[in-house]
Amino acid sequence: MFFNVPFGELAWLAAAVILAGVVTGILAGLFGIGGGAVIVPALYEVFRILGVPEKVRMQLCIGTSLAIIVPTTIRSYRAHRERGEGIREVVRLWAAPAVVGVAVGAALAALAPGVVFKIAFVVIVSLIAIKLLFGGEVWRIADELPGRAAMTFYGFLVGLASSLLGISGGSVSNTILMLYGRSIHNAVAISSGLGVPIAMAGTVGYALAGLRYQSELPPLSIGFVSIIGLVLMAPVSSFVAAYGARLAHALSRRNLEIAFGLFLLAIAIRFALTLGD
Repeated sequence: MFFNVPFGELAWLAAAVILAGVVTGILAGLFGIGGGAVIVPALYEVFRILGVPEKVRMQLCIGTSLAIIVPTTIRSYRAHRERGEGIREVVRLWAAPAVVGVAVGAALAALAPGVVFKIAFVVIVSLIAIKLLFGGEVWRIADELPGRAAMTFYGFLVGLASSLLGISGGSVSNTILMLYGRSIHNAVAISSGLGVPIAMAGTVGYALAGLRYQSELPPLSIGFVSIIGLVLMAPVSSFVAAYGARLAHALSRRNLEIAFGLFLLAIAIRFALTLGD
């Protein structure tokens, strides 16, 4: 069943996965996101051709994507922190509630149909993109971050959205931080750090959740985490992330906001086109 594919086709698929790893690393460093919107479609096509059953294919893509994101977000955060843009206090305050949000989202994801999460992704990401492209200074709640209670809620919200949408949370956390007066550069640095515990928790959760389906998964999988996909993509995306961080600091604030907004809008359109699938 698995790997009953000509070697030449597998080679092209491997090249596509590695190329997606390069794009993922650039996006992680540039925008403080994990790049799941690039990883998941690439892996989905690979696993489809390899004959992975449809009922476990998407879960395998998301679990593997979260595992790939772990080293990428670590390298991205370190690159930003070296430039003084990271705020460790915010990352520490959000980490625990974000992990709780990831766990709650994983539980909800097992109950609701996939179209619900696609619609949520399209709506949330579209609003974020519109804010970045057209909101300017009008979309601002305050000039300083709120108190501990509100920050804890926001951390939970970021983790919940990450788990439901299959992302590392950078898109959501970037927007929240900028609503409270943080610059896009500062928000990207914080989001890259927050993506580390979110991706780790998600990886463990998907690995455990997939153990009951082990017989239906491809070889060298631990639950819903493919070791082959991880080994092919993670080193490439992790290495390239530092260059994405350098590019982020070379761009002006407005140019970075426009680039991020256009990227999110393109992803929202892609998901909207699949709502009927």
